[in-house]
Amino acid sequence: MTAELGTLRTNLTSSFGDKLVSMEEKLGELTVVVGAPVMLEVLKRLRDEKELRFEQMIDLCGVDYSAYGSDISEGGAYFEPDTRSAGTAAHPHRFAVVYNLLSVTNNARIRVRIFAEEDEFPVLASVIDIWPCANWYEREAFDLYGIVFTGHPDLRRILTDYGFVGNPFRKDFPLSGNVEMRYDPEQQRVVYQPVSIEPREVTPRIVREENYASKMERGNG
Repeated sequence: MTAELGTLRTNLTSSFGDKLVSMEEKLGELTVVVGAPVMLEVLKRLRDEKELRFEQMIDLCGVDYSAYGSDISEGGAYFEPDTRSAGTAAHPHRFAVVYNLLSVTNNARIRVRIFAEEDEFPVLASVIDIWPCANWYEREAFDLYGIVFTGHPDLRRILTDYGFVGNPFRKDFPLSGNVEMRYDPEQQRVVYQPVSIEPREVTPRIVREENYASKMERGNG
């Protein structure tokens, strides 16, 4: 760990204590998990406290952890299908929002992950009053993941159409979608109808063992 990360870790622990569910370092950056009930307090202090001063939110994105960390099936080639509930997976809840923050003042970055406490109807507080740029990012997470942000002044879809059904970045969303559009010559307008193509199957992800290519070359030689 660099001296800068060590100082940041110390400042975070000193400022928030048990308000941080966890803290870990990967790829030279700290990731902290914060509970939903205290998220606004923690995020505001991350922005305002002199030792932290994360004045910019670079990005905000939703995450669906429903199949995260699934085991590799026998034979070591394919991931198991998404059949496990969120409670038995690597994380206690299915949906989270990740905030990537930048401190220009202290030349530091941090990633904050906050889990929605309800899997069936994920809800988190809007952070627009802390970082106004969160407006469209929260609309995107609402549109693609179905995460609701309380306090957002204009929470509506931003990428899909008005009549779109479902949330396309959820892992249980069908690849073929739920509806399709076509032009109806009789009505002289575009209409929606149930999708008519056959459901497609996901091609299993191949997991290559380390140095797979070099072993293949030796075998062919």
